Amino acid sequence: MINFQKQQLKNEIKDYIAIAVGVALYSIAWAFFLLPYGIVAGAVTGLSAIIFYATKIPIENSYLVINICLLIIALKVLGIRFLFKTIFGIVSLSIILKFFRNIATNDNGELIQMLGPGQEFMSLIIGSCIMGIALAIVFLNNGSTGGTDIIAAVVNKYKDISLGRVLIIVDFCIIGSCLFFPQFGDMVQRANKVVFGLCTMAIMNFMLDYVMNARRESVQFLIFSNKYDEIAKAIGTATAHGITMLNATGWYTGNDMKVLCILAKKRESVTIFRLIKLIDPNAFVSQSSVIGVYGNGFDQIKVKVSKENEEKK
Repeated sequence: MINFQKQQLKNEIKDYIAIAVGVALYSIAWAFFLLPYGIVAGAVTGLSAIIFYATKIPIENSYLVINICLLIIALKVLGIRFLFKTIFGIVSLSIILKFFRNIATNDNGELIQMLGPGQEFMSLIIGSCIMGIALAIVFLNNGSTGGTDIIAAVVNKYKDISLGRVLIIVDFCIIGSCLFFPQFGDMVQRANKVVFGLCTMAIMNFMLDYVMNARRESVQFLIFSNKYDEIAKAIGTATAHGITMLNATGWYTGNDMKVLCILAKKRESVTIFRLIKLIDPNAFVSQSSVIGVYGNGFDQIKVKVSKENEEKK
């Protein structure tokens, strides 16, 4: 029991460290690549950026105030357990973003354009990619940066609308609001802001999905070897994965044999191949990608069951 609690504490500490790293990358993307070029984006950070461009109110201040309001709503609706890592993400983002924004500001109080003038689109691409990677790190470690995530969770609790759809609607509204700020120039310049904002959202979401899917990607091994028992013990010990032993018969030889079937994360592939090669270099191995693996240490099954099906059950 004590070892289990220690492991849980270790995992929690790792999560918080990873969230802090993700938040730092997210802040770097805004402070060095997006804010200096006047680029907007979705979510509460994007709304805070629009407020900053229009009023010069520091982005971290409006970000914190908006999130505090959302947290009060979420506390009533979603409960305290949902909020711990969200609060950590919000507070750390406000502090780290202020730190990097100060570094990126010159003596005249203007933000330094890292790539030089006229490099808006290149800066957008780099900043969006960094943001996508940063958010993936945060989400993969059970964290959140608050903001529109909270809105989506609240709406999803009362309405049968997917989180993704809510986030897209909210982000479109935030980015589209640029059209109503005369501080951004004439209608053509405002439309330019909106187009750049939509590009930012598209690239960021692409990178977010890419990193998260790559991290979660699983593979299936079929291992044919006379030393199946040794290989199974070694892989089971090294990866803590369950192993299924299948009975097989060779069509040509007619010999009975055992085949090991293993489902593992793609990042564990090298470890598994090394163990197989150490024990039986002549083993026949088939590796294939699988679209999804659910349960027992992999992803959770996240589909809604209708009330009708529950009643039938």
